[in-house]
Amino acid sequence: MLDFVVCVGGIYVCFLTWSTMQERVTSVTYGEDHQRFRFTIVLNLIQALFASIIGYVYIRVIQRKPMLEMSSHRWKRFFQVAVFSSCASPFGYMALRYINYPTMTLAKTCKMVPVLLMNKILYRRHYPAYKYAVVAMITAGVSAFMLFKTSSSKPANGGSTLAVVENSLYGLFLVFINLALDGAVNSTQDQVFVEDREITGQHMMCMMNLCSTVLMALWLINPFNPELVSAARFLYTHPRAFIDISVFALCGSLGQCFVFYTLANFGSLTLTTVTVTRKFLTILISVFYNGHRLNEKQWMATGLVFAGIILDVYKKQMAKRQALATLAKDPSKLDAKSDSGKEESVNGRSGKRAVSSLSKERAAATRAALERVAKKNDVIVSKDLRRRRMVDVAAS
Repeated sequence: MLDFVVCVGGIYVCFLTWSTMQERVTSVTYGEDHQRFRFTIVLNLIQALFASIIGYVYIRVIQRKPMLEMSSHRWKRFFQVAVFSSCASPFGYMALRYINYPTMTLAKTCKMVPVLLMNKILYRRHYPAYKYAVVAMITAGVSAFMLFKTSSSKPANGGSTLAVVENSLYGLFLVFINLALDGAVNSTQDQVFVEDREITGQHMMCMMNLCSTVLMALWLINPFNPELVSAARFLYTHPRAFIDISVFALCGSLGQCFVFYTLANFGSLTLTTVTVTRKFLTILISVFYNGHRLNEKQWMATGLVFAGIILDVYKKQMAKRQALATLAKDPSKLDAKSDSGKEESVNGRSGKRAVSSLSKERAAATRAALERVAKKNDVIVSKDLRRRRMVDVAAS
């Protein structure tokens, strides 16, 4: 019970602080000259560097596991993911110049839309009908939120240091690009996990961010790019900004470690419930702390978005329970087509990817039952879907 409280509390504290600092860094003016921090590549570099270091510490100290043996193919795949990731974040930060933070947070819940589209376009994956219904609900909710926006979003607390931002179509366009690139990141991560069974979510966190750090550092040291020098001068002149950025990067990295631990020990349903409520609390904090105003229709649109997310979680859990029930009745179903549409051979035997995301106790019992069935049918239960789900949830 203590582990559960620590995990959930860690996710809430880290990510709510992270979101507050993100809005502060991108919206607050610093110093008597009221300058804003506009160096998005530097901000992304600091975040990637923190995530890479903490990911490494998590693997070596918490898990006490060795790092991956890197090959040229693995480096190539990690850099491929890093390119998409490095390009995605600046568009999100730029969008905050044109839309307020509640709009940004709500729009980011649409991540499953580009993920679905990118998987469909790039890797020809198929999805059940309810997925498209969920996408329609979320898209309609975000569209209604923008359609029924208030004429302004002035801070209620006077907010002399907060930039007042109008929601705009251009801002949403930037968010759309950010989400499309995020979709490419997630679908490529999915493909990496299919290709290489030794890569875990923690490896992906560490190595992807290491590659992103290298790419952005190379971009910033370009002598024709003044951003690094300008950012260093800004942070030297405004040390408060450096503190805010450090807290932002640290909380985001620690939050992902809590995400991995929660998923591994308490299952994806618990984690998804925590992350969904966390996003709603993020909107509430932004509305009340920074004085953004939402009308009744916008609250209804927000409810529609989260209803779509809850429907998605419910349908996934029902599908898992039905699969386990079918498996208990007919173990030969293990040889049927897997969730990813592929089967793999392990030591000459056919393997079915099956993962339980129930509570810790039920997960152990379910794994034992699956292993007994696997022995009878000469199959080996794989954990690939759990690894893929781990990064998918963490990225959300």
